[in-house]
Amino acid sequence: MKMSTVLVAAGSALAGAFGLAHAEPLKTMDDVGSALESCWTPPSGITGASVTLSFSFKRDGSLIGPPKTTAINVQGSEQDRKTFVDAATKAVESCVPLELASTLANGIAGTVYTMEFTSADR
Repeated sequence: MKMSTVLVAAGSALAGAFGLAHAEPLKTMDDVGSALESCWTPPSGITGASVTLSFSFKRDGSLIGPPKTTAINVQGSEQDRKTFVDAATKAVESCVPLELASTLANGIAGTVYTMEFTSADR
């Protein structure tokens, strides 16, 4: 699974600093990762789980199509798996469009990014 860039979410202390109410445009992919992480809430009752999504942005911070699942590690029922994947997809979709600084927006369009979403105990 090689993508152009892997988003690495900054620490949880930074996660709440962004999101939909951030005051300044996002300047780096770390900022984008933190903004997306701030929208993520793992489904309750599903532990030790992760899902990796790939997606691309337009220059205006919206998505080019829906996120695609590239890896799933969810133990339990098929419903647990679906619930976890749906929650991660909803987190990304509910966070966009992101307000991107022009320097980031000019280089972001069409590039495929990946991000892993995990349950709190993982």
